[in-house]
Amino acid sequence: MKIVAISGSPSRQSKTARLIDHAAARLAAQDIETQRFSVYDFAAEELLYGNFAADSVKAFQQAIVRADGVLIATPVYKAAYAGALKVLLDLIPEGGLAGKPVLPLVSGGSPGHLLAVEYTLKPVLASLKASEIHQGVFAVEQQIAVSPQGQASLADELRQRLDEAVDDLAALLRPAARLAAPHRGHDFISRTISL
Repeated sequence: MKIVAISGSPSRQSKTARLIDHAAARLAAQDIETQRFSVYDFAAEELLYGNFAADSVKAFQQAIVRADGVLIATPVYKAAYAGALKVLLDLIPEGGLAGKPVLPLVSGGSPGHLLAVEYTLKPVLASLKASEIHQGVFAVEQQIAVSPQGQASLADELRQRLDEAVDDLAALLRPAARLAAPHRGHDFISRTISL
């Protein structure tokens, strides 16, 4: 099984990327591979002009088609997800997430940004026909510590919510679970924040 992780952070060493790192490690322990994409995987002109003929864009689209599920990770700025994520989502054809569960991972400076997930990110994912959009995991940036050596550590409460959300996603990827589970629309589990 394979997950595609799309990072909307404009920084290579962002705290948002640390959420993907943790999720990918937990998925790997369950024999689920994670393939990552960020704006750094594409030439600027390919993104700027939406060049669907570019090899890198074709590879991205093929990875999405083959994926069993998708992680969407983004920081929140000014009550909206990152522009870098919007550029990548624009490369996914309409309906490109059909049949795939999606887990949003979002980081922000304060809990006040929590509703940005609901009102800005989820409508875009719904338009791409994601089969099930997880409530998501919102992390306040203070819950993600990074050492001078680049080692990340997550606050216990955040790690627990993230682990549970990733395990829920992994369970959905198993064929028997997908056949047995009723369609639950766009909010199959709630994993918000508690401080």
